[in-house]
Amino acid sequence: MIPVLGYENRKVAVLGLGRSGLATARALREGNAIPVVWDDNAEARARAEAEGFTPQELSKDAAWEDVAVLILSPGIPHLYPSPNKYVAKAWELGVPVDNDISLFFGSFATTEWDEFDTTPRIVAVTGSNGKSTTSALIHHVLTHVKRPTQLAGNIGRGVLDIEPAIDGEVVVLELSSYQTDLARNLTPDVAVFTNLSPDHLDRHAGLGGYFAAKRRLFSEGGPDRAVIGVDENEGRYLANQLGTGLADDRVIRISTETKLAGKGWNVFARKGFLSEYRKGRQAGSIDLRKIEGLPGAHNHQNACAAYAVCRTLGLAPRVIEAAFQTFGGLPHRSQMIANKNGIRFVNDSKATNVDSAACALAAFDNIRWICGGLEKEGGLDGLKPHFGRVKKAYVIGRDAAKFALGLEGVELEICETMNVAVARAAAEAEQGDTVLLAPAAASFDQYDSFETRGDDFVANVEALG
Repeated sequence: MIPVLGYENRKVAVLGLGRSGLATARALREGNAIPVVWDDNAEARARAEAEGFTPQELSKDAAWEDVAVLILSPGIPHLYPSPNKYVAKAWELGVPVDNDISLFFGSFATTEWDEFDTTPRIVAVTGSNGKSTTSALIHHVLTHVKRPTQLAGNIGRGVLDIEPAIDGEVVVLELSSYQTDLARNLTPDVAVFTNLSPDHLDRHAGLGGYFAAKRRLFSEGGPDRAVIGVDENEGRYLANQLGTGLADDRVIRISTETKLAGKGWNVFARKGFLSEYRKGRQAGSIDLRKIEGLPGAHNHQNACAAYAVCRTLGLAPRVIEAAFQTFGGLPHRSQMIANKNGIRFVNDSKATNVDSAACALAAFDNIRWICGGLEKEGGLDGLKPHFGRVKKAYVIGRDAAKFALGLEGVELEICETMNVAVARAAAEAEQGDTVLLAPAAASFDQYDSFETRGDDFVANVEALG
């Protein structure tokens, strides 16, 4: 646990008592602050009470007396589509609003570091797609070379749940827009921007607000080095804003669409080959085509980002390549489940939006595609360029027939449930086919989470025998 510093003997309100909220309350207590906790959910309050906390209803003015700051859990809106009522109350009373990410950055470094030979470092990864895989891949490489490392944030453990740093450790954080948007302290040593595509638009009042939330990791924190995906205008803009010119190697540009061989520090992947260029000369390369844990161009972008981070941490290209070879991928993200009689079964339940599903479709040929669920805004037009890779779609979800209307030109079958879809796809698949779960939709019409949906897919594949 990271004890929160700077609030000794002061009241700190914590709103939301899920994983991050409870971790925050524990870390505040460990740092001798006085947590004032609340959640509208009775079960969440009961869990807090079981740990010795006393929930206090924040709608009452008495609960706010002498409160130094309100710490907000990431799922609670603070501005759009409208501020939570307790946030509005904090504004009215002049109480600052912050989050656990900010507390972490303000508390992680301690005077004990003065005795270390190598100062611990923080790598923070944000973007629309690929954050989890990029973060896990960086952590995997560091583990492979036996460098002390912890993985936290939107993946792994909560940021305040990790252990205090040891000499030379690297903490890798995956940060969502919900987390970067509110944090007052954002000071990573290395910051990564993978890419940008429309998501969470209601929470950020549009694409511009969503990008602004991501950009704060760079504009507020001033990282020593920034790794920026430049395949979208937002990434090109961000790289341009951060650098003083193409030769400024504090910015490492990455791409899977363009050969980047200018005077700066560039990492790009084309036709399955990763290349690193510095000052116009090639400095390293990796053949990504046979690395099973990183299939497709979207994972090659993740590999470019992870490679760039590991290079800035001082690792050699061949060391990074050896670690990549042993990366098994993350559950529910292009996860190879089985190969049965030449038929591959791949779980990409995390592909909850059109862009991520398009990446999954682009990674394979001869696809038996299981898709559908709670459709997001914008329709399915972004998937059309990849329909030629699909032999047949097997549509699931409560509104499967409605979802199927967006798949014009694709042979399809309305299955509604996962067990029917897996059974039908497996029965019709031929050697060389890939049965791919890439829903292009949220899971909440039938499942609690994309993980639960992916687990159901895996269970049905395993049941095939």
